[in-house]
Amino acid sequence: MKLQGKSALITGAAQGIGLACAEIFAREGAAVMLADRDEARGREAAERIAKSGARAAFVACDVSKSAQVQAAVDAAVKAFGRLDILVANAGIVHAAEFLDLKEEDFTRVLDVNLKGVFLAGQAAARQMVKQGGGGAIINMSSVNAVMAIPNQVPYVVSKGAINQLTKVMSLSLAAHGIRVNGIGPGTILTELAKTAVLGNREAERKILSRTPLGRMGEPSEIASVAAFLASDEASYLTGQTIYPDGGRLALNYTVPVAD
Repeated sequence: MKLQGKSALITGAAQGIGLACAEIFAREGAAVMLADRDEARGREAAERIAKSGARAAFVACDVSKSAQVQAAVDAAVKAFGRLDILVANAGIVHAAEFLDLKEEDFTRVLDVNLKGVFLAGQAAARQMVKQGGGGAIINMSSVNAVMAIPNQVPYVVSKGAINQLTKVMSLSLAAHGIRVNGIGPGTILTELAKTAVLGNREAERKILSRTPLGRMGEPSEIASVAAFLASDEASYLTGQTIYPDGGRLALNYTVPVAD
């Protein structure tokens, strides 16, 4: 098990990619602290993972609030003795055309998606430096860090900034043995994507026409990348963002979609 003896904090872990990360980390031997604003789903997920024989717990956390982020780090240390891995995954979206976007909605998305990654990374890194032994931080980005969707202004901006935050964090923390990398998924079949896309043939065809592998990804496929980045197998990798996107970023035009 590649994460045996490690302790991980995962934000946005009540569902989707965050939950998939918690599940695979636990299977790989890590103790996992799930953090999310959704207390009911988060606690249920942690209890389910714990029943499998892994060490798992839940802490309520709004990543845009520094005190709650610090409390989540403290909870992980209290439960497991130390903190070795952070997956900064929590994120939200807000759809609006550029000319109609309200300031408060722009700020709200960046507070969670960007400031939340900064706060979690800083709090986790301080603990890692304090305890010694290095660590691994994984920031959840998106293909939309380098592409753009017209009506997802704050989301696109936040993900682009996460890529730069990942780079500067990796440089700042290298001397402490802390590696910092990002993951930029393409379209992944989370609960939100399933609701928005599956059953809407036009939306599905649009996505698949931009995806050379001809399918959308699964949360577990992103979690597998996170487990690799968190492990010693990625010991010489830092400051990078990896894009599990089915080939989307390499594609200039479109590909045929079967009826």
